[in-house]
Amino acid sequence: MGKKAALHNLGCKVNAYETEAMRQLLEEAGYEIVPFAPGADVYVINTCTVTNIADRKSRQMLHRAKKMNPDAIVVATGCYVQTAQIPPEDDSAVDLVLGNNQKGDLVRALRMFEETRCGNEICEIGTIREYEKLSITRTEEHTRAYIKVQDGCNQFCTYCIIPYARGRVRSRQVSDVLREVRELAQNGCREVVLTGIHLSSYGSDLGTSLLSLIQEVHEIPGIARIRLGSLEPGIITGEFARALRALPKVCPHFHLSLQSGSDPVLKRMNRRYTTAEFEEKCTILRETFDLPAITTDVIVGFPQETPEEFNETVAFLERIRLYETHIFKYSRRHGTRAAAMSGQISESEKGVRSNELLALGEQNRTRFEEQQIGRTSEVLFEEKLQINGEWYFTGYTREYIRAAIPASQDYTNRILEGRLKRSIAGHVLFFEA
Repeated sequence: MGKKAALHNLGCKVNAYETEAMRQLLEEAGYEIVPFAPGADVYVINTCTVTNIADRKSRQMLHRAKKMNPDAIVVATGCYVQTAQIPPEDDSAVDLVLGNNQKGDLVRALRMFEETRCGNEICEIGTIREYEKLSITRTEEHTRAYIKVQDGCNQFCTYCIIPYARGRVRSRQVSDVLREVRELAQNGCREVVLTGIHLSSYGSDLGTSLLSLIQEVHEIPGIARIRLGSLEPGIITGEFARALRALPKVCPHFHLSLQSGSDPVLKRMNRRYTTAEFEEKCTILRETFDLPAITTDVIVGFPQETPEEFNETVAFLERIRLYETHIFKYSRRHGTRAAAMSGQISESEKGVRSNELLALGEQNRTRFEEQQIGRTSEVLFEEKLQINGEWYFTGYTREYIRAAIPASQDYTNRILEGRLKRSIAGHVLFFEA
């Protein structure tokens, strides 16, 4: 019998993509992929370090894996591994470490470890200039695939550890992206999400651009929808928006990173725009697309954030009324400039501010969904679920609003046009074809 491997992912969509790529590498090498539970011979944990909580969860999962089978090989990889002050190789729960840009070596590293019982040496991520070749041929979601096209970041926002974990900007070759998307389309995938650590910088090292890549992906038969991962506001221009509008497969769903609605806070964060510029980008998208879904991230409790600055953020979010706002309490990351700043905000105050923005975000989300009711929408259905005792197939509109249709037949992976009628549960809207 072949050896059994279990994988666990923590963190972002880029991590999720890399975990799926490692899963497929193990399958190709003859491993049986099993649930993350007792009984595996190999446990692979793709770690995250974006917050202190992510660090703690990463350590917990590594120790949980070793407890589930003390004789198993526990592999630690990802951003926590790359930046940890206490290296995972010094942790008795960890047998093998793989830094970022070494995940493609997983199978080879496992074989070497089995022969020598020696771990791996993590490379210095800042010296790496080449994009690591990883790919997938299918996705567990079937309908949607996240495609990693870029790694690294050159921005060095004062709160962010990720440039130290992921290194400098590295873009994936266009031909490699197109090959992967074609194969996914042939295997039934209808929607792709182009993602990266700093997606807006795609192509800056290759002499091309993100727009050019989107235009090429648009030509691939079988792909019905293209979504984009998180974008920097600076990439949004009238020309860029009009070019996207000319591509029918591009969904009117845009995630623009805000982080704060106060200009002094944005300056301390080393964000390279003002609130007025961010609002202008939203206006461009709204003038170009018909009621687009615009989402964002906001950090509360950044060092020295005064009550007045926080109120500026509240007022800004009330005015621009985004679809979804993901709220994060500032997490002090060793090695970043913000960690050394005076005026650190207490955890209790961060909690109060976070709760206020979460409530506002809920109001804005509900308001946007209500604007969609009665409109003609196109839904890509994904799975069958029971809601309030009744069976439905659920999926997402082009704006990424969740919709449900009674399960009178199998709608999996089908795209239907119809109208959104009303909310049937939380943020799930009833769909009538």
